[in-house]
Amino acid sequence: MPLSDTTCKRAQPRDDGKPLRMADEKGMYLEVLPTGGKYWRMKYRFAGKEKRLALGVYPDTSLKEAREKRDAARKLLAEGLDPGEKKKADKIAAKVAAANTFEAIALEWIDKESHEWSAVHTERVISAMKTHLFPFIGHRPVAEIQPLELLDVLRKVEKAGNIDTCKRLRQRCSAVFRLAILTGRCINDPAAPLVDTLKTPQPEPRKALKREAIPNFLDALDKYDGTRQTKLMMELMLLTFTRVGEMASAQWQEIDFDGALWTIPPEHRKLPEKVKKTASPHLVPLSSRPLEILRELQAINGGRVHVFPNRNDPTRPMSPETLRRALHRMGFKGKADVHGFRSTASTILNETGFNPDAIERQLSHTEGNKVRAAYNRAEYMDERRIMLKWWADYIVSIKAGGKVIPFPGRAA
Repeated sequence: MPLSDTTCKRAQPRDDGKPLRMADEKGMYLEVLPTGGKYWRMKYRFAGKEKRLALGVYPDTSLKEAREKRDAARKLLAEGLDPGEKKKADKIAAKVAAANTFEAIALEWIDKESHEWSAVHTERVISAMKTHLFPFIGHRPVAEIQPLELLDVLRKVEKAGNIDTCKRLRQRCSAVFRLAILTGRCINDPAAPLVDTLKTPQPEPRKALKREAIPNFLDALDKYDGTRQTKLMMELMLLTFTRVGEMASAQWQEIDFDGALWTIPPEHRKLPEKVKKTASPHLVPLSSRPLEILRELQAINGGRVHVFPNRNDPTRPMSPETLRRALHRMGFKGKADVHGFRSTASTILNETGFNPDAIERQLSHTEGNKVRAAYNRAEYMDERRIMLKWWADYIVSIKAGGKVIPFPGRAA
């Protein structure tokens, strides 16, 4: 007699500790284990051998659902297929499909590449993919994604005005598909044809202070009502024109007062992670005014590790974002940014006649010509000391009323 749902609910384990098997029909039965668990099974024969097929767990799999699975298995038998082997093959296929989704391969690509990235950059890449890609194509088998499908996803980012993000996402998608091609999981890169379809970001030059704007900037800095530490950091940025990340990360152990030298270690420089292990430190000569600033900061923060400790957590460095906010409060939002100090100094020093190689070395720029870079490793320290002294005197003179500072000539 076929089972009913009521019979299944009331079924109890046998007293002798053996499994209880309650027959339904067409080879299906409910097996009640001594622990109380209830499992749907189907007994069948294939190639002369008796076999059993698991159909689910009661009550998660209802009596009706179990019968539907039994009927599907019997249909396979009628077609000459072993339903047990088909189920195993389907599990393997599902596992392979899960490993071949866009998200799985993207995370594999990130894991492969991230040893050359900073932790912050890695998190940024993952976050962008989780926000813009994974919700739409993350679950899709990588071999099934077509150019139009990917274009539709990227267009959402583009229409939101994030042109640069869209460009980077397309590049990273292409890298993911190339990995999939190399590992035999797809044969095409649907991101490649989209290069000319998406908008090209228009580069915006850093907003640098013009020569004529420096007096107003120095006046605004003098009147700035923020912390003394922030004011001194801003001035030191202008005088040394280093990168803001290098300045924010500066530690007292890097400062040589007697030698008038700031040694920025490779780990604080803007370099690819794979290069930092073998790169040289960047040396910054310190003229009298930067040294005065550092001595004042030492009186304030000398007991800390960092020259500019974080106000909320003194064990960490100040956030570079502090200077950006300070510039906005000073009235220079949209008119100048801190990184633009580098352009300001470079422009004026080049116009004044200083050695362009010394200027580029002070800016810690990488020589684009690889042949020239191999032979031109000079630090130009003597020239840079003279140059930075002239630059500091020039800034101080503007603050004092605009006295003209003569060009000292290049060092021999």
